[in-house]
Amino acid sequence: MSKKAKVSIAVTVLASSVYLSGCGLLSFGDKEKIDPPQDVSYLKEGEKVDTAASKEGEGKDTASKEEAAEKTVMTELYLIDKNGYVVSQSLPLPNNESVAKQALEYLVVNGPVQNILPNGFRGVLPADTQVTVNIKDGKAIADFSPEFNNYQPEDEQKILQSVTWTLTQFDSVEKVELRVNGYPLTEMPVNGTPIDESGLSRKMGINVDTSGVADPTSTKPVTVYYVAQTDSQSYYVPVTKRVSSNESDEVKAVVQELIEGPGYGSSLASDFTGAALLDDPSLKDGTVTLNFNEAVYGSIEEKVVSEHMLNTLVLSLTEQKGVKGVSVLVNGEATTVSKDGEQVTEPVTRPENVNAISF
Repeated sequence: MSKKAKVSIAVTVLASSVYLSGCGLLSFGDKEKIDPPQDVSYLKEGEKVDTAASKEGEGKDTASKEEAAEKTVMTELYLIDKNGYVVSQSLPLPNNESVAKQALEYLVVNGPVQNILPNGFRGVLPADTQVTVNIKDGKAIADFSPEFNNYQPEDEQKILQSVTWTLTQFDSVEKVELRVNGYPLTEMPVNGTPIDESGLSRKMGINVDTSGVADPTSTKPVTVYYVAQTDSQSYYVPVTKRVSSNESDEVKAVVQELIEGPGYGSSLASDFTGAALLDDPSLKDGTVTLNFNEAVYGSIEEKVVSEHMLNTLVLSLTEQKGVKGVSVLVNGEATTVSKDGEQVTEPVTRPENVNAISF
């Protein structure tokens, strides 16, 4: 089970599995049960279906789906999108004992991932790369075959980020050590990026953006999520930004980065245009309360909160240590969002999978 799956999110504005599962981007836990249909169904007027036979068929379909689900496990693979960002795509992989090793094998170009790659995405590791993974005392040792060295220089940072973030999704992994043919790497083989001897971790960041930063030594990293859009889908991209080291309120810093957006000319987007915090964020018992102005509504007339606004907010804030929940107020009052005629007010758990894809 991934680390992120353990965190519960209480969202007062909209924490809707109805909203989010429909777009296939975030996968939540159990939804509220609905009333079952009546026993009688019809193909056309006056022609009754044998409900017993129908139920038997439905039972077989359900059993078949459950059996198929047991044979797969949703796994985050950090792939490269068409814009060069390292992005998690949650894919159903065969359920076996070596899930960490399998995850890296599915990062290999022309490997087993090739037939299930989302449009616009590509693998990260050079073709024909073989790998073994040994996990001990919180560290995953990934030992690659010599083919690992055959990558393009511009992919060096992407490989470091992809391998690190893919392996650290697992509870048993905090750090990652890279080896080639049994020998530990102290630097990457093509461009010579130094590798910390203590191991790689998510503190290294992902899709690091230092634009507008004159002195990186006076800053600290925060990771926020923006939206990417293709012709057929939207998905969430983590970006590590640099904020002033003097900023003591990292929650406020994260929200401010979302409000400012990904920057001019970026292929990414943020739904916080015109939004502003009316009060400083408050953190109590793991829950952050945020009070926004009405600009957080995607529609002022209907008082509808953008689903992308909420998703990026929740994903970004729960990257912060100690943040387990998010409560959003507008002008000091809790609000709800209507979707397909239904109002969703109950909190939901944090998504188990980001950018989830099923087949």
